[in-house]
Amino acid sequence: MDQNNPIIRDATFNPKVKTYIFLVVLFYLIVSVAGLVIVPFWIFGLGQWISNKFFHTLKCQLTHKQLRFSKGLILHIEKTIPLENIQDLSFIGGPVLRWFGLSLIKVETAGGGGGQGHNNMMSMIGVDNAEEFKSMILDQREKIIKEKNQPAFATPDNKENTGLNDKLLTEIKNELVEIKNALKTKN
Repeated sequence: MDQNNPIIRDATFNPKVKTYIFLVVLFYLIVSVAGLVIVPFWIFGLGQWISNKFFHTLKCQLTHKQLRFSKGLILHIEKTIPLENIQDLSFIGGPVLRWFGLSLIKVETAGGGGGQGHNNMMSMIGVDNAEEFKSMILDQREKIIKEKNQPAFATPDNKENTGLNDKLLTEIKNELVEIKNALKTKN
């Protein structure tokens, strides 16, 4: 773990995510013609096993400077978002999600490149105490932005830089006094 970027909170996920994933995949298998062949295998064991394995890959950490999220079995996705790049946090909770008591937190970031709209998005489903977690992310984001916007010479805990800045200011003052004196002698 990085000492400059300590973990503030490890998010936990609601176990109902497993059932939600099981049913969503089952729905897509049923509506697709090719998936109908897989439906019996999905219902009688494969679905529970895969849903459980996927659930255990869900990880999310809020650190001092970043939001880290990872998920996936076959296609493992890991995202690290600097907190100052977060533009918006929103909740999505359709009827199915509400029925399960789950919510989806969508994180929209600045930049992301690539021209595709989903490149700068991250979704986390089933975070326990999602409202509290969202507040923690936004609070930490505000702290980071305030730290970033403070001038380096104004920080009282940075004594070494303060000394250098004082020397620089003294030199500037002496130069101004010399210029002022030179202007007085010309007049």
